[in-house]
Amino acid sequence: MASARPGRGSCKLLSSVPLQMLLHLSGLYYALYFLVTLLMILYKSQVFSYPQNCLVLDLSLLLFMGILEAARLYLGTKGNLTEAEVLLATSLALTAGSSLLSVHFMLWQTLVLWVDSVLSATLLALHGLEAALQVVVIAALVG
Repeated sequence: MASARPGRGSCKLLSSVPLQMLLHLSGLYYALYFLVTLLMILYKSQVFSYPQNCLVLDLSLLLFMGILEAARLYLGTKGNLTEAEVLLATSLALTAGSSLLSVHFMLWQTLVLWVDSVLSATLLALHGLEAALQVVVIAALVG
């Protein structure tokens, strides 16, 4: 935060360093999540009897989740750094969609292993923390 000097115009920065750090951490974790989940789907398709249509669905949802996550992180980072509440609100809405897909991979996937549950639960925790911080930052920007 910049400190205001007497006699000069004060500039109050409203962007959040903890949110920015969490968005960066979430991006790194999601890269790991995507790679491990992709390898787990391929492993399950080779070891277990995995229906072909379910395999295509799970791979498609994972790819869609990757696109959604990239857009979410981009909009969240840009919205935080430029102090744009519309971008942060859009990122918050995309966080809800990405969280729903994470719940799919944790509970509703065709074959769920404990690794899937642990990875998805960690991703959900990150999404929850980010959502809470995004709400706080949006409130600071609007108010």
